[in-house]
Amino acid sequence: MKFCSECGQGVTARVPDGDTRSRFVCDHCQTIHYQNPRIVAGCLAVHGQQVLLCRRAIEPRRGFWTLPAGFMENGETTEEAALRETWEEARARLQQQELYMLFNLPHINQVYMFFRGELADLEFSAGEESLEVRLFHEHEIPWDELAFPTVGKTLKQYFLDRQEQAFPVRIRDILYRPGQHRR
Repeated sequence: MKFCSECGQGVTARVPDGDTRSRFVCDHCQTIHYQNPRIVAGCLAVHGQQVLLCRRAIEPRRGFWTLPAGFMENGETTEEAALRETWEEARARLQQQELYMLFNLPHINQVYMFFRGELADLEFSAGEESLEVRLFHEHEIPWDELAFPTVGKTLKQYFLDRQEQAFPVRIRDILYRPGQHRR
Protein backbone atom coordinates (compact mmCIF):
# COMPACT_ATOMS: atom_id res chain seq x y z
CA MET A 1 0.00 0.00 0.00
CA LYS A 2 1.38 3.38 -0.96
CA PHE A 3 -1.47 5.85 -0.51
CA CYS A 4 -4.20 6.48 2.06
CA SER A 5 -7.70 5.58 0.87
CA GLU A 6 -9.10 8.34 3.12
CA CYS A 7 -7.07 11.38 1.99
CA GLY A 8 -4.75 10.16 -0.79
CA GLN A 9 -1.52 11.03 1.00
CA GLY A 10 1.41 8.63 1.44
CA VAL A 11 1.43 5.88 4.07
CA THR A 12 4.24 4.37 6.12
CA ALA A 13 4.44 0.85 7.51
CA ARG A 14 4.95 1.10 11.28
CA VAL A 15 3.61 -0.18 14.59
CA PRO A 16 0.98 2.34 15.79
CA ASP A 17 0.86 3.33 19.45
CA GLY A 18 -0.97 0.69 21.46
CA ASP A 19 -0.61 -1.97 18.74
CA THR A 20 1.77 -4.91 18.32
CA ARG A 21 1.78 -5.34 14.53
CA SER A 22 3.09 -3.25 11.68
CA ARG A 23 0.27 -1.45 9.86
CA PHE A 24 0.09 1.09 7.06
CA VAL A 25 -0.49 4.46 8.71
CA CYS A 26 -1.26 7.68 6.84
CA ASP A 27 1.43 10.26 7.45
CA HIS A 28 -1.12 13.06 6.95
CA CYS A 29 -4.47 12.07 8.55
CA GLN A 30 -3.09 9.28 10.80
CA THR A 31 -5.65 6.72 9.53
CA ILE A 32 -4.53 3.18 10.34
CA HIS A 33 -5.18 0.80 7.44
CA TYR A 34 -5.82 -2.70 8.79
CA GLN A 35 -5.36 -5.62 6.44
CA ASN A 36 -7.24 -8.72 7.49
CA PRO A 37 -7.71 -12.25 6.15
CA ARG A 38 -10.21 -12.87 3.38
CA ILE A 39 -13.01 -15.37 3.87
CA VAL A 40 -13.75 -17.95 1.20
CA ALA A 41 -17.19 -19.56 1.56
CA GLY A 42 -18.53 -22.50 -0.37
CA CYS A 43 -20.63 -25.64 -0.31
CA LEU A 44 -20.21 -29.36 -0.33
CA ALA A 45 -23.41 -30.14 -2.22
CA VAL A 46 -24.53 -33.76 -2.00
CA HIS A 47 -27.16 -35.86 -3.70
CA GLY A 48 -27.53 -39.40 -2.40
CA GLN A 49 -24.04 -40.93 -2.58
CA GLN A 50 -22.69 -38.23 -4.92
CA VAL A 51 -21.02 -34.84 -4.51
CA LEU A 52 -21.17 -31.87 -6.85
CA LEU A 53 -17.90 -30.55 -8.32
CA CYS A 54 -17.16 -27.71 -10.73
CA ARG A 55 -14.33 -27.60 -13.27
CA ARG A 56 -12.81 -24.11 -12.99
CA ALA A 57 -13.04 -21.77 -15.99
CA ILE A 58 -10.86 -19.14 -14.30
CA GLU A 59 -7.42 -18.83 -12.79
CA PRO A 60 -6.00 -19.86 -10.49
CA ARG A 61 -6.11 -23.55 -11.35
CA ARG A 62 -8.22 -23.27 -14.51
CA GLY A 63 -9.41 -26.69 -15.67
CA PHE A 64 -9.12 -28.28 -12.22
CA TRP A 65 -12.08 -29.50 -10.15
CA THR A 66 -13.33 -27.74 -7.05
CA LEU A 67 -16.23 -27.31 -4.71
CA PRO A 68 -18.23 -24.19 -5.57
CA ALA A 69 -16.75 -21.41 -3.43
CA GLY A 70 -15.47 -17.87 -3.52
CA PHE A 71 -14.75 -14.72 -1.58
CA MET A 72 -17.38 -13.43 0.79
CA GLU A 73 -18.82 -10.00 -0.05
CA ASN A 74 -19.49 -7.18 2.39
CA GLY A 75 -23.03 -7.21 3.72
CA GLU A 76 -23.60 -10.96 3.57
CA THR A 77 -23.32 -13.79 6.07
CA THR A 78 -20.97 -16.70 5.48
CA GLU A 79 -23.94 -18.94 4.70
CA GLU A 80 -25.32 -16.40 2.21
CA ALA A 81 -21.89 -16.18 0.57
CA ALA A 82 -21.63 -19.97 0.27
CA LEU A 83 -25.10 -20.28 -1.24
CA ARG A 84 -24.46 -17.36 -3.64
CA GLU A 85 -21.18 -18.88 -4.82
CA THR A 86 -22.85 -22.26 -5.31
CA TRP A 87 -25.52 -20.59 -7.45
CA GLU A 88 -23.00 -18.51 -9.42
CA GLU A 89 -20.64 -21.41 -10.18
CA ALA A 90 -23.02 -24.36 -10.43
CA ARG A 91 -26.52 -22.87 -10.74
CA ALA A 92 -27.35 -25.19 -7.84
CA ARG A 93 -29.65 -24.64 -4.87
CA LEU A 94 -29.15 -26.34 -1.52
CA GLN A 95 -31.34 -27.20 1.41
CA GLN A 96 -30.58 -28.11 5.02
CA GLN A 97 -27.05 -26.71 4.79
CA GLU A 98 -24.86 -26.62 7.88
CA LEU A 99 -21.32 -25.47 8.52
CA TYR A 100 -19.03 -28.45 8.01
CA MET A 101 -15.35 -27.52 7.50
CA LEU A 102 -13.30 -24.48 8.45
CA PHE A 103 -9.71 -24.11 7.27
CA ASN A 104 -7.18 -21.53 8.44
CA LEU A 105 -4.54 -20.70 5.79
CA PRO A 106 -2.41 -18.05 7.50
CA HIS A 107 0.32 -18.15 4.83
CA ILE A 108 -2.12 -16.69 2.27
CA ASN A 109 -4.30 -14.75 4.74
CA GLN A 110 -7.46 -16.75 4.03
CA VAL A 111 -10.10 -18.64 5.96
CA TYR A 112 -12.17 -21.23 4.08
CA MET A 113 -15.66 -22.19 5.28
CA PHE A 114 -17.56 -25.05 3.62
CA PHE A 115 -21.21 -25.74 4.32
CA ARG A 116 -22.60 -29.24 3.69
CA GLY A 117 -26.10 -29.52 2.26
CA GLU A 118 -28.44 -31.49 0.06
CA LEU A 119 -29.11 -30.39 -3.49
CA ALA A 120 -32.65 -29.02 -3.64
CA ASP A 121 -33.05 -30.45 -7.15
CA LEU A 122 -30.95 -31.77 -10.01
CA GLU A 123 -31.30 -28.65 -12.17
CA PHE A 124 -27.69 -27.45 -12.02
CA SER A 125 -25.39 -26.25 -14.77
CA ALA A 126 -22.08 -24.48 -15.30
CA GLY A 127 -22.05 -20.83 -14.33
CA GLU A 128 -19.65 -18.28 -15.86
CA GLU A 129 -16.73 -19.41 -13.66
CA SER A 130 -17.15 -23.12 -14.46
CA LEU A 131 -16.36 -25.14 -17.57
CA GLU A 132 -18.59 -27.98 -16.41
CA VAL A 133 -20.42 -29.18 -13.33
CA ARG A 134 -21.27 -32.76 -12.43
CA LEU A 135 -22.03 -35.22 -9.69
CA PHE A 136 -19.36 -37.73 -8.66
CA HIS A 137 -19.44 -40.94 -6.66
CA GLU A 138 -16.44 -41.28 -4.36
CA HIS A 139 -14.60 -43.68 -6.70
CA GLU A 140 -15.10 -41.29 -9.66
CA ILE A 141 -13.56 -38.19 -8.09
CA PRO A 142 -10.54 -36.96 -10.08
CA TRP A 143 -8.31 -36.77 -6.99
CA ASP A 144 -5.22 -35.72 -8.97
CA GLU A 145 -7.16 -32.93 -10.67
CA LEU A 146 -8.52 -31.12 -7.59
CA ALA A 147 -7.79 -27.40 -7.58
CA PHE A 148 -6.93 -26.80 -3.91
CA PRO A 149 -5.89 -28.76 -0.81
CA THR A 150 -9.01 -27.55 1.02
CA VAL A 151 -11.18 -29.32 -1.54
CA GLY A 152 -9.39 -32.67 -1.25
CA LYS A 153 -9.32 -32.52 2.55
CA THR A 154 -13.03 -31.66 2.69
CA LEU A 155 -13.98 -34.49 0.35
CA LYS A 156 -11.84 -37.08 2.15
CA GLN A 157 -13.29 -36.04 5.53
CA TYR A 158 -16.83 -36.13 4.16
CA PHE A 159 -16.46 -39.70 2.87
CA LEU A 160 -15.06 -40.77 6.26
CA ASP A 161 -17.85 -39.02 8.16
CA ARG A 162 -20.49 -40.42 5.81
CA GLN A 163 -19.61 -43.94 6.97
CA GLU A 164 -20.73 -42.98 10.50
CA GLN A 165 -23.45 -40.57 9.33
CA ALA A 166 -22.02 -37.96 11.72
CA PHE A 167 -20.93 -34.58 10.36
CA PRO A 168 -19.50 -32.43 13.15
CA VAL A 169 -17.96 -29.05 12.37
CA ARG A 170 -14.26 -29.59 11.81
CA ILE A 171 -11.49 -26.99 12.02
CA ARG A 172 -8.14 -27.55 10.33
CA ASP A 173 -5.01 -25.50 9.77
CA ILE A 174 -3.10 -25.71 6.51
CA LEU A 175 0.36 -24.36 7.17
CA TYR A 176 2.94 -23.50 4.54
CA ARG A 177 6.45 -24.81 5.11
CA PRO A 178 9.45 -23.35 3.26
CA GLY A 179 10.32 -25.45 0.22
CA GLN A 180 6.71 -26.65 -0.09
CA HIS A 181 4.66 -25.74 -3.17
CA ARG A 182 2.15 -23.02 -2.23
CA ARG A 183 -1.42 -23.46 -3.31
